[in-house]
Amino acid sequence: MPGPRGKTLKAKKPKPIVNVHSVARIPSEEFIGLVDDIEGAEGWNTRVKVLCEFLQLPDLSRRSGLKKVHANFNEVYHNIDDVYVANIRNEKITGAIIGIYTKMCADAILRDKLFQKGLVSKITPLTKIPSTRYLALRALTTVTHHGGVDIRKEISLESPSLLKIIQENPDDLRAAEMAISTMAHAIGAAINQEDSPAPKYIKAVNVKILIPVVIDFMRKPGVTIQLLHHGLELLTHPVLHCWSECKANAPLQNLLVACLRSADLTVRVSALGGLLRLEALSSEEDQRHFDPHKLIAAIERRFPDHLVDLLTDYGSMRCDTFLTMTSTADNQKAMMKCAQDKDLYGLGLKLAELITRTEFSIAEGGFQMQDPRTGQIEINRDIGLPFIMWSDALPHCARAIRAKGRPGEEDLADMITAKFFIIRSRIPDAIEAAKRGLQRNPKFAYFYYVITLGKDHYEGLRSAKKGLKCPKMTPFVRFGLLHRAVELAGNLGVCRIQESSPGDRKYDEGVAFLMSAMEDAKVYAMEAPPDARHMKNVLYWYICLTLTIKGPETPADLQELQVAFKKLGHADEFSILLGTIPPKTQLRLTQQNIVKRYTTAVQEWKDLVARFDEVTMDERPISLEKAEDDLAAWLDDLHLDQGEEGDHPQRCSHPRISPNTVALYRCSWCGNPSAALRKCSGCEKARYCDGGCQKSHWSEHKATCRT
Repeated sequence: MPGPRGKTLKAKKPKPIVNVHSVARIPSEEFIGLVDDIEGAEGWNTRVKVLCEFLQLPDLSRRSGLKKVHANFNEVYHNIDDVYVANIRNEKITGAIIGIYTKMCADAILRDKLFQKGLVSKITPLTKIPSTRYLALRALTTVTHHGGVDIRKEISLESPSLLKIIQENPDDLRAAEMAISTMAHAIGAAINQEDSPAPKYIKAVNVKILIPVVIDFMRKPGVTIQLLHHGLELLTHPVLHCWSECKANAPLQNLLVACLRSADLTVRVSALGGLLRLEALSSEEDQRHFDPHKLIAAIERRFPDHLVDLLTDYGSMRCDTFLTMTSTADNQKAMMKCAQDKDLYGLGLKLAELITRTEFSIAEGGFQMQDPRTGQIEINRDIGLPFIMWSDALPHCARAIRAKGRPGEEDLADMITAKFFIIRSRIPDAIEAAKRGLQRNPKFAYFYYVITLGKDHYEGLRSAKKGLKCPKMTPFVRFGLLHRAVELAGNLGVCRIQESSPGDRKYDEGVAFLMSAMEDAKVYAMEAPPDARHMKNVLYWYICLTLTIKGPETPADLQELQVAFKKLGHADEFSILLGTIPPKTQLRLTQQNIVKRYTTAVQEWKDLVARFDEVTMDERPISLEKAEDDLAAWLDDLHLDQGEEGDHPQRCSHPRISPNTVALYRCSWCGNPSAALRKCSGCEKARYCDGGCQKSHWSEHKATCRT
């Protein structure tokens, strides 16, 4: 590689690289001149350039140069390794070689090949030597930033050594920044996953030491914005699988809560994501079953006056309690009538009406009789119907409706079929039935609701938004769609923003998800019955999203959320009265943890959080040797040759973000947030999920479209 040289080389250099057979391995006696040149060179940048020229390496800052290394990798590596082995005790030469290897790691294939050759084992010893520490830490930072999962996992095993280095050098903020950055990328790959990570990775993290050390460095004056961001990222990695240790650390939880007041949306979402994961493995499942006997007992006991007033003000007959009670009774009456007239078609029409009234309208039960010999109440299995348990009636009713062949009633048959599959927890089959129905009738809202229950969150959110635009639906279906829209968009938004960077299309899409969830949560909280089963869950999201989206605009005393807190208290009371203690779900625990700590945490960490909000370009640079800065710039520098395309390696940056482009990622008809919307070819302003949304919107849009 071209560049300044020291003394004239005394040893013969290898021939230019042509193919894998063109050059023999370099004999050790030829390194005398190289050693002299390296010793005479000032700074790592110059040493690296001297070594590149000695080895006649192509320009590693260009893709064309990396391609030449690809073509002759074995020979290039053997030549470099000969120098490494022959000069293993020469810190300047081994350090320069690590610099070259690090540069090659910008290419994923070369990185993997070097990893297989033991790259990590060559870098880590240099972190313990003062003269090569910065170079080695810089190498680890670069490798983990560009590296794949396997190499990051291996580097995560070096966390104890990295922690020891920064503990022994408490005033070396430069070393701390690179070590924390390395651990943030490496530990995330090793343990931040759904499945339990291997014990060796958990052991290497050593959470009880890691957390206080990282927090201590984040508190220090003069730390860079990069250290703060990577420190926050690192602190959020162990919260999932090391939740017990993290919950025992109050400063960690308070810091995450306080970060919800940062002016940087990236910081706020990262903190919320960490707080959510902290509760994931210690939480309970949400309520999935309904006991009509508990409902009847609650009504017989009477509700407290203040709850009765709430139901009355909303309209008692529109509330969930009344609708569930009457639906249960109507279901029993319909079954008894069917036992007498054997009319499965008539039963099916009644069940179709009940399905869209409440979630638990189809209560499980059976036809009972008293055994004349024992006097015990038993299920009558000889009633003359093709089913014994009431829920088993649904498929028979669906077939009876289809057999009639009356226009419009096939939708009811598909809805009954889907409901049967939901009761049996066969969600994929329910979704298949719903999709069949939508092919025939895309304006049937219940089918969209069924699809929201699936594992595909993107499809679910799209269906929730489309369903909400249907012209006719019952309140139960509408609020069910709103609830799913809040949960799906909230989860997608938090994940999307944490997985991308400001300025990325996916990041902006994540902002749109959060804004959508916030809007729908507000509508649900204002318009749903006070005893709605999902009121608690929606309010959990509403509280968390309000703090995350508004950030420092939220008063520290949380006065703005007092109405939501009061509604949540009432929702808890209704749940308890109806026989269900509010489950300690992940969202409930997260919301409670945030609210409990918020005021104290904001005061405790306000100075550190303010540091997050300083613009990166105004940061006071850490004092370093000019040569260190030059090498860092060289390692970051990669040019695309003319005509080439590819991803340019970028340094981590976390600028502030303003959610002012949300409309660009929302369907103009249904409001579904997505980065895959298609523009109207006429005005090129309206955006749609698909042709269906565009067609539905045309009656409104044609007045403003220029076509």
